[in-house]
Amino acid sequence: MRGEQMQVIAIAAVADNGVIGSGDDMLWHIPEDFRRFKAVTMGHTLIFGRRTFEQIGKLPGRRHIVCTRDRSWSADGVDVAGSVPQAVAMARDAGEDVCYIAGGGQIYADGLELCTGLDITEVHQSPDGRARFPEISAEQWREVSREAHDGFDFVRYLPVVRAAGPVESLGEG
Repeated sequence: MRGEQMQVIAIAAVADNGVIGSGDDMLWHIPEDFRRFKAVTMGHTLIFGRRTFEQIGKLPGRRHIVCTRDRSWSADGVDVAGSVPQAVAMARDAGEDVCYIAGGGQIYADGLELCTGLDITEVHQSPDGRARFPEISAEQWREVSREAHDGFDFVRYLPVVRAAGPVESLGEG
């Protein structure tokens, strides 16, 4: 059934030092990343934090859900959620097959455990900035593809699958 096994994918451009933003300033301009973001997210739901949404604005061809604690906040044609889990549930309830968590830093942190995949543009720079993407731990995420470019790579990750049940000791006894 549509929406039952919805994918939740965090999509972000992340510097080598984990920085994704610095206030209102755009840290880099990578046209290939913009084109890829548009192609990948077109027709799907985007989940943003309020500040990120206000910086980027409404993107055509996509449903927008903005997470904010400000109950009075609204924008034309935008759905509002009080949390990332609520936003994901809204997308699932609408029958989405996939939704994208698209920032900022706190939204990524709040949604990472809900993600079924990561779609990361690794930007080979180390700018100053307060907003960061959560650490991508090799214990939790495995790289499944990498497309190298000059100054950046497109990288996809899937969760590491762990066997269920107790682990028997193979050590000395």
